[in-house]
Amino acid sequence: MIVRILVVDDYAPWRRFISSVLRQKRGCRVVCEVSDGLEAVQKARELQPDVILLDIGLPKLNGIEAARQIHKLAPNSKVLFLSNEDSLGLVEEALNSGASGYVVKADAGSELVKGVKAVFRGNRFLSNRVKGAFAPTATPVRFSHAQPELAVSTKTEITRRHEVQFYSDDAVFLERACQFIGAALRNRNAAIVFVTKPHRDSLVQRLKAQGVDVDAAIQQGTYISLDAADMLSRFMVKDWPDAVLFFEGFASLIASASKAAKADYPRGAICGDGVALLWAQGKTDAAIRLEQLGNELADTYNVDILCGYPFSLHIQEDTDAFKAICAEHSAVHSR
Repeated sequence: MIVRILVVDDYAPWRRFISSVLRQKRGCRVVCEVSDGLEAVQKARELQPDVILLDIGLPKLNGIEAARQIHKLAPNSKVLFLSNEDSLGLVEEALNSGASGYVVKADAGSELVKGVKAVFRGNRFLSNRVKGAFAPTATPVRFSHAQPELAVSTKTEITRRHEVQFYSDDAVFLERACQFIGAALRNRNAAIVFVTKPHRDSLVQRLKAQGVDVDAAIQQGTYISLDAADMLSRFMVKDWPDAVLFFEGFASLIASASKAAKADYPRGAICGDGVALLWAQGKTDAAIRLEQLGNELADTYNVDILCGYPFSLHIQEDTDAFKAICAEHSAVHSR
């Protein structure tokens, strides 16, 4: 049995990546790719695909409204949302639009194909990271904002946060980095930045424009800014990240920044694009190893990490390496 799939996402590199993954899976066939909500509705009515992979943040018509229309025009097509968002309210609204499932993009590498096959068989599918927020039931649940107590779990725990931003323009990465670093500093936490010089200068300007007192943070020792190439030179040995030097370098930085932080429960932030420099030099295995060390760092110390990669043609074409990078992160952002 062949599953006919319509892929809907406004970001072309991500759309191509998802389609390439599906085309390699036996029993899956991508019948069309579209980039906006209106075209998604039109192609759903025209092609009547078995499964529609639908993003939420679409131009012309958002994914949730598109799903409602698709449910009427192609009632036999199963809608599986594939989105960056993992908030409970948005997942509820997406499921209430008539969708059969929801996959968070960060988990697409391990859950996408499972989700496609599950909804094709008539089952509901939820990403593991959102599934835990819903109480188990014997029958499908129709969620509503008036009855959140049926769905919300009271269990809360801090999990590793190691995110990656693939960006088509420097401004996209700087926007994400500014939000990431700014949130830490506003909460009286510390931030360690090791990015290229143009990014370092632009990040300071953006933080100041948003009202963050960067000069005071630098004086207090809660904002530490380093050059990415220089930082790499401290722990790269024969083109490979030396784990001992890596942890020695970051341990001292984290200890210094944490001591200066004024938060009751300090949780630092580390933002870097050094991995992108390795990738640009063709050292993809070294970049992946550095991401793995980042995970160990996040597990060992109370820090969150954000990495940045320009979405170059090379990274789009190297599908296996791209998937390996995504697999090392708790969340994947692409724009």
